[in-house]
Amino acid sequence: MRKPGPCSLLLLLVARDLTQYCAGEMQPRAAWMEQEPPEYWEKETAKALDLAQSGRQILKYMMNETKRKKNDYHTLQEVYGCNVANDGSFLGGRYRLTYYGYDSLILNEDLNSWTAEGKVGEKFKTHQEQGGLTESWRTYLLGECVESLLRCLDLGKETLMHSDAPRTHVNHHVRPEGNVTLRCWALGFYPADITLTWKMDGKNHTQDIELPDTRPAGDGTFQKWAAVVVPSGEELRYTCHVHHEGLPEPLTLKWEPPKTIPIIPILISLVLGALVVGTVMIFLIWKK
Repeated sequence: MRKPGPCSLLLLLVARDLTQYCAGEMQPRAAWMEQEPPEYWEKETAKALDLAQSGRQILKYMMNETKRKKNDYHTLQEVYGCNVANDGSFLGGRYRLTYYGYDSLILNEDLNSWTAEGKVGEKFKTHQEQGGLTESWRTYLLGECVESLLRCLDLGKETLMHSDAPRTHVNHHVRPEGNVTLRCWALGFYPADITLTWKMDGKNHTQDIELPDTRPAGDGTFQKWAAVVVPSGEELRYTCHVHHEGLPEPLTLKWEPPKTIPIIPILISLVLGALVVGTVMIFLIWKK
């Protein structure tokens, strides 16, 4: 098994594309990565070529084991990375190899054992354990991975270490069956970690809640929503609570019903105005 390149794993960790393989060489995609010297890019190019070659070997092995036709469309996905705290200490690591979306091999949180899915995953698990590659991945995730991540965070600290507070609001939608969906939105925030919860009368509410994954907004920030289904007429009993490091303190939101314009006073005013105008016109005509 090959070792992953230092910054390629950061796609998971800092939610930014750092490099790209183009025209036969690795190139920076983030402006702050341009600080790396030419020898860094030469080294990364060599690693990218090695990754491509070993990836083809793994894919060929998978194809032979599953006896798939050579003219089929074959896919192999490999995801790995490490997480660090603000003080640089190791928080966790991950590795997952997936073939055709269902045969996979996962390194467990203890970094010492594997979970396999499918026949190919089981065979690859045996290969990892017998080849001593478990310790190799553990050593990488605890050492070189963390060092590479801290290096990239140092280069891009002005971009990566800032925080943008979310813009928030609550939508109201009447469902066909008569009840109501309240959707709490958080937009334009960074970093991606955020918590959205609903409470009813001040107590945590977990029933009939829809909470999809946080998704990128396309401009370097993120967005997320949490929806709850409530009986019509009871909307004001529910509050949405937003926690994010960009906020000086957690936010509490609720749906605000639209302000109704008092119709009767307006009609009375219009009638009185018409009477006054009519009286003045009659007086002027009589006087003339």
